[in-house]
This record gives sequence, structure tokens and C-alpha cells, in this order.
Amino acid sequence: MTLALSDAELDRYARHLMLREIGGPGQQRLRAARALVVGAGGLGSPALAYLAAAGVGALGIVDDDTVALSNLQRQILHATDRVGMLKTDSARLALAAINPHVRVIAHPLRLTTQNAAALIADYDIVLDGSDSFDTRAAVNAACVAARKPLVWAAIGQWEGQLSVFDPASGGPCMACLFPQAPARGLAPSCAEAGVLGALAGVMGAMQAAEAVKRLTGAGKGLAGRLLLYDALWAEFRTIAAPRRADCAVCGGV
Repeated sequence: MTLALSDAELDRYARHLMLREIGGPGQQRLRAARALVVGAGGLGSPALAYLAAAGVGALGIVDDDTVALSNLQRQILHATDRVGMLKTDSARLALAAINPHVRVIAHPLRLTTQNAAALIADYDIVLDGSDSFDTRAAVNAACVAARKPLVWAAIGQWEGQLSVFDPASGGPCMACLFPQAPARGLAPSCAEAGVLGALAGVMGAMQAAEAVKRLTGAGKGLAGRLLLYDALWAEFRTIAAPRRADCAVCGGV
């Protein structure tokens, strides 16, 4: 049985309740939902903040790193007085201040091919904010096997990419688009090449928007499409991202 929203929740989520695509039923679905965010850094910070603000009932955070001063240019969940703290603990403090109705589950470890399946098992949707191809590939494979939607984003310098991968509903997986890791030097990390801080905010917030839409059934998501954002020239493009029948990861799903 779904419990009615409390008076405090009705007030907190009033602007959602006014949206016909969300309304009371959608907000209750958000409250019942469980979302796992891989990485509490540049992408994960805004994604987590907006998911908490939206009232997603349980938020899992996977990250084994600690807060560094160089993170604070873009990783907005963290603060100067929390440098050296585990990012999962820092994020928990920030999210509790945003919305005490949300339960935060910390996983202070690195996601790998060995633990990915167990980590995502209890969640309805996964958002990938990691910065390693190996981690992204492990998240993707686990989501394909568990038939769970994956909201994926990547950023570098001035450019961002975003899509929703869900082969169980007929769309592609990440490996359909990126079957192999990029050659060394072709995709330098943010630490190596730099990144616009606000770019992380744009793409992480859009990940949260895609997750909210998916959880409430609102609108049309990015499954089967890849969104490209060039912040330097203020340009958005969306291109088709078809599923590959011969994909080594999702071809048999």
C-alpha cells in the first residue's frame, strides 16, 4: 500500500505536484524509488543533489575516494571543511541538509566487475558518474545483466555526452556505442586535460532529469539517442544511437 504524502512533503514537492506529468502519483513513485549513483564527484554531485531534492526515497552512493581541494571547483556536494573526508560521508551530510526525507546508503568502495552485480541489485535505476572506462564498462555490463536502466554521462574539457542505456526495453547499451576503451591519449582525464566546473553541473543535472522522467514515466527519455553538449560554443546536438545486434554485452538480451 502506498502511503499518502505528508503535509511537509506536499509543501516541499508542490512544484512537482503541479506538473501533470508527475503529480501526486509520480511523486509517490519517486518516494518509493531507489537510485544508485556511481561516483560522488563532478557528475554525481549535481545528480545526487537534484535526486534528493526531487524526493527519490533511497539514494545509494558508490565512491572510494576522499574530498580533495582540487575537487571543489566542480564537485558541489563537498566543502572546504570536509577536505580529507570520504566522499560518501561528505555527500551524506550535504544530502541530509537538502532533504531529510531521503535515505542515503553509502558504499565507500570502488565498483568493479566482481562487485557490480551485488551493488546494483537493490536499486531500480543506476546513474553513472564515474571517470574510468573500466568502471563504466563494469556498470554497463551489470545493468544489462540485471535488466536495469542506466543513465550515463561523460565530460571532458568543454564537452559533455549523455544517454540512457536500456537494452531490456529495446535500446542500446554503452558497449553498442563504445565497444572498446579509447586509445591511450585520445580521452585524457579531467586531471590531465582540465574541465569546466559548470559543465559537470549541466550534465549531472540532466542525468537527474532523465532519471526522474524514467521513474515517473514522464516524457521521452534519451534511450536510443546520444546528446552532445559543447559548452564552449553553446551548442546541443542529439544523434541516433542504435542498438547493435552483434554487441558483445547486450546482443543476447
